Amino acid sequence: MPHSIDLPANGFVALTRDGLLALRAALFRDMGATAAAAMQEAGYAGGGAVFDAFARWLQVQGAPSPEALPAAEFSARAAEFFRDLGWGPFEVASLDGAVAVDTSDWSEADPSHPLEFPGCYFTAGTFAEFFGRLAGQPLAVMEVECRSMGAERCRFLIGTAETMQHVYDEMGRGVSYVDALHAPA
Repeated sequence: MPHSIDLPANGFVALTRDGLLALRAALFRDMGATAAAAMQEAGYAGGGAVFDAFARWLQVQGAPSPEALPAAEFSARAAEFFRDLGWGPFEVASLDGAVAVDTSDWSEADPSHPLEFPGCYFTAGTFAEFFGRLAGQPLAVMEVECRSMGAERCRFLIGTAETMQHVYDEMGRGVSYVDALHAPA
């Protein structure tokens, strides 16, 4: 039986998708490229509360803590939780040296306003803190495919800062993120 998420009790406020996208557009218009860091920082600041709300949501459903869930069950439960919050569905996949979160309908993506680079910076920050709490160590998140760029999905890579820096550097040299994950650091 599904249980709704008590937004105020979890420190959340409801924000419409249109409001989030307008905020992102205004920040990029007024701040330029530095808006990405602001969006990511804001997402990171709230990621701990999202993780805590997820843990409480699991408890209400009689499920174990996030850390105690088997990987497949964690993925399914986390996907349900984020979908119920209005962010959209996602799937988690394991890659060499990283984890991928894939979604074909993520709320922060906006295909009607194309971007040159992936644009789900708030999500990247949120996921960094959320999955870092799960792992018990700081993690970095990089969006490598984005519906705002015309891709069919948004894909977030999650890994150590060193791994994500290596992927970023290799992509800057024209190497695909898949090949970068296979290349030695």
